[in-house]
Amino acid sequence: MAMNITGNTTGELTGPAEGTRLQGKVALISGGARGMGAAYARAMVAQGASVVLGDVLDHEGRAIADSLGDTATYLHLDVTDRGDWARAVATAIDLFGHLNVLVNNAGIVNFGSIDDYTQDQWNEILAVNVTGCFNGISVAVHALRAAAPSSIINISSTAGLKGYSGLSGYTTSKFAVRGLTKAIALELASDGVRCNSVHPGAVATPMIDGIDVNQNHVAMHRVGTPEELANLVVFLSSDESSFSTGAEFVADGGETAGLAADLLSFGALQDLEAPQ
Repeated sequence: MAMNITGNTTGELTGPAEGTRLQGKVALISGGARGMGAAYARAMVAQGASVVLGDVLDHEGRAIADSLGDTATYLHLDVTDRGDWARAVATAIDLFGHLNVLVNNAGIVNFGSIDDYTQDQWNEILAVNVTGCFNGISVAVHALRAAAPSSIINISSTAGLKGYSGLSGYTTSKFAVRGLTKAIALELASDGVRCNSVHPGAVATPMIDGIDVNQNHVAMHRVGTPEELANLVVFLSSDESSFSTGAEFVADGGETAGLAADLLSFGALQDLEAPQ
């Protein structure tokens, strides 16, 4: 089923900008096989970083790493498995010398009214979206301290800022990621490790494939692209964001600013107000 996007879909970027903003940085990215995670990896390598991609989608993940050359590698990473995390951190250090950027990007979404939402669904989404994030931080923290200045970037959502009907598990998980971010930021600031959360709105990724994503209520009337989010992640990975920690960085096309006028409704209002 194809994704049905209502509204202007401009915003496509030609590719990651090349530069040296992340020269000497080594990043570990969970959920790196496709979508936003793959876009983060491309943008970071283009700016001089080395990256370790982790995911459970092994074929897709290896293909992304292979396309990025010697500065990228892939390994199987189930974020609920602390052993997988330990191997991922060790791989970063063994191949690239250190680890100073952690991007907790892996996540899932499931749906259901509170009447029908099962405990299995609840447990699964918290295990991946929240415990997976905690596992990454707690396993990587010693390496991040040793390679400071370091940056932890937790990918939350606009669902970590406001509620969504039918998404009780997802919304809870993304609020939890936001709270964890603030606690870690306070704990690790003195060690030179920053921690921030990123809150995307609807972004054109496989996670929303098949969903009718009507964006007429959003100021920019479109979904975002993974590349647009990657630009923000590059900034937070770099020393350019050295005074930012414990903060929410929102990239949502204006969704959380308020309710935008529907394009058609706005036009109808103008017609009504026009002199007769």
